[in-house]
Amino acid sequence: MKAKHLLSMQDLSQREIEAILDKAAELKQKLRKGEPHELLHGKTLGMIFAKPSTRTRVSFETAMTQLGGHAIYLGMGDLQLGRGETIADTARTLSRYIDAVMARLFGHEDIVELARNSSVPVINGLTQLHHPCQTLADLMTIREKKGKLKGLNVAWVGDGNNVCNSLMLGCSLVGVNFRAACPKGYGPPADIVTQAAKNAKKSGSKIEILQDPEKATRAADVVYTDVWVSMGQEKETEQRMKVFKPYQVNRGLLKYAKSDAIVLHCLPWKLGQEISEDVAYSPKCVAFDQAENRLHTAKSVLTFYL
Repeated sequence: MKAKHLLSMQDLSQREIEAILDKAAELKQKLRKGEPHELLHGKTLGMIFAKPSTRTRVSFETAMTQLGGHAIYLGMGDLQLGRGETIADTARTLSRYIDAVMARLFGHEDIVELARNSSVPVINGLTQLHHPCQTLADLMTIREKKGKLKGLNVAWVGDGNNVCNSLMLGCSLVGVNFRAACPKGYGPPADIVTQAAKNAKKSGSKIEILQDPEKATRAADVVYTDVWVSMGQEKETEQRMKVFKPYQVNRGLLKYAKSDAIVLHCLPWKLGQEISEDVAYSPKCVAFDQAENRLHTAKSVLTFYL
């Protein structure tokens, strides 16, 4: 790997993303065939959680178990971080005990500080700015369902949040065309859009940030959405419900996408808000395949960084 840490998709090259996806597919098949793959015997992963989690915690803890290693759950109440110890000193201490850290934090600057002071790999399990582990599972799922990545059209509908940021970067790196339809004032950060555009120029793809969900989903192979109110945004709920109402992924919107388009959602969802229930539980929606692939990509990431 060119980078010691995985803090954003930008830490990976196209070649490295493809290698991670290939390894994830291999490990998925080994698991299904019941073949042992204890590649990390004796290794320990420390998992720091400032935010609650289902998929991130279970996928990484299960990944380490199946790879023959061990994972330690570290909630804020389990660490001296909760009593004022600095992130830097926490990183220096943990580096003496464990082989890698996976952290799910609020501010992205916190995981950057953690990595800066860690002598072992740090993996971003989610921050307010990036969610690279989710994007790797997304790309794996798209490749499984569509047979390829390069040249596909991915439409994002809704909030320009951390999942959107990472997906945009990931798509731009592997040659996938990416369109995001976000309400005015709720699009992805300009610097991330600029970086994605630079990536796209090299990979031969296109990045577009729009406000019209119908235009964004036109001829899309993949339509992706996420909740309108993320953790920490609860005070904005009433305002967001009004602003995002036209951005629901439903059967009407999917008429603009390709007839064989698939629908992605990183879960958990709010049925009747960002996605209609009939679409969520239709054959078009592959959200639970995505969720499963969090396990396989977590295993692959761990084998590459350890």
